[in-house]
Amino acid sequence: MNPLRTTWPLLAGMGILMLGAGLLSTLLGLRATLEGFPTPITGLVMSGYYVGYLAGTLLAPRGLRQVGHVRVFAALAALASVAALAFASWVHPLPWAFMRLLTGVCFAGIYVVAESWLNHRASRANRGRLLALYMLVLYVGLGCAQFLLLLSSPQSEAPFMLVSALISLAMVPIVASAQPTPEPATPRHVEYRELYQYSPLAVVAVAVSGMISSIIFSMGPVYARLSGAGTRGVAEFMAVSIFAAVLTQYPAGRLSDRMDRRTVIAGACTLATVVAVSIEVFIPHPRWLFLLQAGLFSGSALTLYSLAVSHINDKLEPSQMVAASSRLLLINGMAAATGPTIAGTLMAFFGPRAYFGTLGTLTAALALYDLWRKTRRGPVPATLKGPFINTQQIVANAGLDPAPLAGVEELDPAPHYPRHTAKAARQ
Repeated sequence: MNPLRTTWPLLAGMGILMLGAGLLSTLLGLRATLEGFPTPITGLVMSGYYVGYLAGTLLAPRGLRQVGHVRVFAALAALASVAALAFASWVHPLPWAFMRLLTGVCFAGIYVVAESWLNHRASRANRGRLLALYMLVLYVGLGCAQFLLLLSSPQSEAPFMLVSALISLAMVPIVASAQPTPEPATPRHVEYRELYQYSPLAVVAVAVSGMISSIIFSMGPVYARLSGAGTRGVAEFMAVSIFAAVLTQYPAGRLSDRMDRRTVIAGACTLATVVAVSIEVFIPHPRWLFLLQAGLFSGSALTLYSLAVSHINDKLEPSQMVAASSRLLLINGMAAATGPTIAGTLMAFFGPRAYFGTLGTLTAALALYDLWRKTRRGPVPATLKGPFINTQQIVANAGLDPAPLAGVEELDPAPHYPRHTAKAARQ
């Protein structure tokens, strides 16, 4: 049976959900700035999402085993919808931090449902195409959500009501679907120490990419507003950052399949660092040039997670990959929880310019570490490399990371990777 016939309710629901999730993430950063929240406090509030997301990835699989996919999706979407209204009702950092944490828990559980559903419907022949379509739906929804800011004043309750309505609407195709849903398998345990031994660079890159992406998605609207942009300017800045990442994933992945992935990671970091420095040094910029630079930075920096996951998977047995992805997701999320707080604090002391200053410092540090690691270990032989894995981390930020989540195990884990021993991969 055509998998699209059985997954279109999920894809439709997730596309609508991303409209709400993307709008909420940008709206909160913009509204916090308009309300005069101190920038470090805004960073702490935005970090709450990632703390909740980590909790959600651990709790959601238990709910799936007990009550099933559709009920978990409906319950969590309902809670997220209520949380969106609560943001408008209590405009204060403390309740916002709690609601932000709650939305993190809810969206994490929703993505567990979505990816488990997709993995159940996918086969060896169509998994790549199905996941690519899934990613396209998510990015289109997330990017288009930025322009929903223009429909009403961010200082009114209307945009929060719109977020709540979109999240609620996302339940309709899921709940109304008559398609059977799978039972998730229990994930295998993998030690963090093992992952670091396989590839120190990949583990560090996953952590750094978590910080970078959380800063872009959470503090990007704050930076744009503090830099003097209006609501339209904030929407344009965020939309360019998101859509640029869509355009760069495939070329970066194809390039990394043909050469040492570490070289591609170092190149992406170097380009991002150069762009960040140019934004800081050569100011003011024409608007079009600034947006181009912002797109170049995001397009480079937001490829790092996919490149890092692909790199470490080159060194793993196929049976290890799903469990390893869950661990990498948690590492990414823990690092992401610190990003907005660090950036917010630095922006409070040094002004908006600290936004790209912080991001450029992170990419420069990772580039140097990458180059040092290349002197310590040789490249993975071409015969042992698997194909690039497009696993961007929308989640951590508006909510999604397409890497397999804790508790979600593929029926055919990594079927396209060549089988080889971990010992051979480390040589």
